[in-house]
Amino acid sequence: MKTFGLSVLAAIVGYVVGFFGEMLLVETLSSNPHDKSVEAAMTGASVVGAVVANLAAIATVIYRSRQRRTD
Repeated sequence: MKTFGLSVLAAIVGYVVGFFGEMLLVETLSSNPHDKSVEAAMTGASVVGAVVANLAAIATVIYRSRQRRTD
């Protein structure tokens, strides 16, 4: 149960980091002059935030399973 809770927490933190990180990247690197803020928000929320959240949750589960084997 502890692994599940940690993976959910890691997913939430990963989503927030991915969302704001992608917004920063799109705002600085995008050449779209019209709807840059909308592009940043939608890309961060629907793509990068979700990908980073899943990766964080998977990494937490893998880390915890390897940690249990050594204990």
